[in-house]
Amino acid sequence: MQLTYFGHSCFLLETDKAKILFDPFISPNELAKDIDVDAIECDYVFLSHGHEDHVADAESILKRTGAKVVSNFEIVSWYGNKGIDNGHPMNFGGSWTFEFGWVKYVQAVHSSVMPDGAYGGNPGGFIIQADGKTIYYAGDTALFKDMELFGEQYDIDWALLPIGDNFTMGPMDAMRAARMLNCPNVIGMHYDTFGFIEIDHADVQKIFDQTRNKLTLMQIGETKEL
Repeated sequence: MQLTYFGHSCFLLETDKAKILFDPFISPNELAKDIDVDAIECDYVFLSHGHEDHVADAESILKRTGAKVVSNFEIVSWYGNKGIDNGHPMNFGGSWTFEFGWVKYVQAVHSSVMPDGAYGGNPGGFIIQADGKTIYYAGDTALFKDMELFGEQYDIDWALLPIGDNFTMGPMDAMRAARMLNCPNVIGMHYDTFGFIEIDHADVQKIFDQTRNKLTLMQIGETKEL
């Protein structure tokens, strides 16, 4: 299983049977200017919520690749109205077994609206079991107590957590989230893209160095074996 980082909160997870793209915000992101959006191939596009900094490239990628969009009912319906009929709607607590593995749609504490102002449903995250591993993609969220339940129910190998603060959890809360999730490996996201979420990488690493939870800050374009 491989994970490639395209900046902000956008990742490509490659399993044995499918390529899953999360929250594509690439072409408007100056930090990701060296990424060729049109060269990205995927079978699924998972969208955590409707904010533009998570869906900016979704429509073009979905139409070009024919990938299936997986999100809440409202977002999948919004893309359906744009002629994208290959969608799988979900809602909190629900799970589904796809060709590549099992997915549970879980809550996130944030907000959600589509770029045109349409209602974007409730923001969420995804717990994915594939290739013998469990991955938690938190989306944009604050710290919340139910993360303890996720840690009790699932043996989470990798957690993709926002660390930029201001709009989401900051590094201290992300460290607490990793403890609650009982997850040894954290990959940071939703940082540095805008002035409000710029971080000091060394200071953030020090926070995690005090715990048994390892934080990885990937370079844009970097691919990591999970």
